[in-house]
Amino acid sequence: MITQPDHGGELIPRPERTPDAVRVALARIAPHRLDEMERHKNRALAAAISSNEIGHLQHWLSHWVAEVEIERRPDLSARRSRALAAIQGTSSRDDVAFRPAMDELRAVEEEAARAV
Repeated sequence: MITQPDHGGELIPRPERTPDAVRVALARIAPHRLDEMERHKNRALAAAISSNEIGHLQHWLSHWVAEVEIERRPDLSARRSRALAAIQGTSSRDDVAFRPAMDELRAVEEEAARAV
């Protein structure tokens, strides 16, 4: 595990940036998402094989490192949950609440990506 700044109440330390470490971390804090991670990995692997480019796997790992960052930090997880609830509470993309909620969701994802 890697030392990182304290955001108050992290559920687990930040894992190393390896597939196995990220999988173990996800199993500890959000085991219900393991199947989603595996399906995404399988799609990334198939795309990498068919295109002969490793970028698909690098994207997969970056995505799940950021997802673990959100899941392990209650501050980010709560912000994401509120943003998703606001998005789901809108009637369409034209709803005045839609854009601010999407902006907040993007801000959470960008903060997680920067942190890792």
